[in-house]
Amino acid sequence: MHRTLAAALLAGMAITGLATPAQAVVPVKKLLVVGMDGLNWDSAVAADAPNLDALAAQGLLGRSLVQCPSRADSSSGPGWSTVATGVWPDRHGVTDNTFTGKRYAAYPDFLTRLETANPAYRTYSAVDWAALHNQGTFSTAIDTRVTYDGDGNGYAGEDVKITADAVSRLASGGPDASFVYLGNTDAVAHSSGTGAPYTAAIAKQDQQLGQILATVRARPTYPGEDWLILVTTDHGHRVPLGGHGGCGIDERGTFLLAAGAGIAAGSRPIDVRQVDLAATALAHFGVTPPAPGTNGAAAIDGTSVTARSTDPFDRLALRTRVDETGIPTALAGWTPAAPSGWSVDRSRMPSGGVTEWRGWSFATDEFWSRAQSGQERENALRTRGVFAVADSDEFADKPGGATFDSTLVSPAYPVTAGKTVRIGYVTHYRQEGGQKGDVLVSFNGGADQLIKRYAADALATAESLPVTIPAGATSMTVKFRYYDAANNWYWVIDDLRVS
Repeated sequence: MHRTLAAALLAGMAITGLATPAQAVVPVKKLLVVGMDGLNWDSAVAADAPNLDALAAQGLLGRSLVQCPSRADSSSGPGWSTVATGVWPDRHGVTDNTFTGKRYAAYPDFLTRLETANPAYRTYSAVDWAALHNQGTFSTAIDTRVTYDGDGNGYAGEDVKITADAVSRLASGGPDASFVYLGNTDAVAHSSGTGAPYTAAIAKQDQQLGQILATVRARPTYPGEDWLILVTTDHGHRVPLGGHGGCGIDERGTFLLAAGAGIAAGSRPIDVRQVDLAATALAHFGVTPPAPGTNGAAAIDGTSVTARSTDPFDRLALRTRVDETGIPTALAGWTPAAPSGWSVDRSRMPSGGVTEWRGWSFATDEFWSRAQSGQERENALRTRGVFAVADSDEFADKPGGATFDSTLVSPAYPVTAGKTVRIGYVTHYRQEGGQKGDVLVSFNGGADQLIKRYAADALATAESLPVTIPAGATSMTVKFRYYDAANNWYWVIDDLRVS
């Protein structure tokens, strides 16, 4: 092309506002989080909820379970605190709806973290459970906080006001990052259970979600914006009577919907947890707080849902129950078969006992916690997807299961002599009697060396153990031996990393 003609064309593009090749338009990041209190996902599927259905079809749906006593109630104070902060109750400190022990100064909500990262971000939160503002779950650092009183005036009417306020602010201009809370589903479940009035309340709330989404999509600036839409809940409800706070699967059930650029339609990952919403929201704006397992007050437990699990346990083909009786027959949630490169030594195990727990097995949160409720199995909070478990307590529930001695063996990792590596993993260990849990390493297939011995509780713990590589070593195998157990408790291992 003639140089003069090319210059004229580029000048014309600039005059008319069109982007030149060197001026590619970068979409403006926007975030909308909608919190629906006490929403059972199975009930949402059964309800007339086309907007929730569409988000699930267009994006990601991750279902998971939250904690229960003794760690914290499966209730709104702990649940929304976890959603907001991206850390579990052992860090944010909220264990019930009194908010006693809250540590929001150390673990602020994701909107406050955005304000800290860049005060130019315009942030907005609208709630009708006033405690979320009054207690500081969403802090006064947020630019605009709108508070209605669902407890005093009724959540049905206050949700209408919340929706109208959100629609007004999001129609044009408005906030960059928003949290909009709708509470009537929880109120109806408490008063009427999870039957027809509850599904009707879900349908109404879905309409309100639809109003908000339609407003976002009708914004004059929408074509030049990069919206991340997240929808979640704090806890579920017992079916059919309603209520929550305890260890039942229905009341512990939560979900996270995510739709936006880079999120594959129809994604159904098994490793999403409640802490991941805050991490996903922050990652959308390029804000990276300290990673899970990092020491320090600002560290978070969540990871963005755009970063999928690399843990080989999560790719295992799972089976239904064999000897367990309290688990639904159709629930595929365990396997004795280790991933490729891993192995399980059961040579010291007796021939009897409960089949599912003969030596180290691999299981999901739902399958394992259904085996026996109320014994802290529900509180293995930092596990994700499928994890390895050695459970002498459940193994002994059938004759012949009186003793337990089994070793989980990793693949051989390449190492360099003279260097120090770190063995990182998540563990949930509960001590009783004379049982022991040994972390061992073997170099080049040689003798086992003890790195750590568990002889006291280590619940929901992210470990990082240093190991110095000896001269001549080129490979290292990690082993987890759980032994001297006789109808005692259990040991869980997940997400092993050698770095």
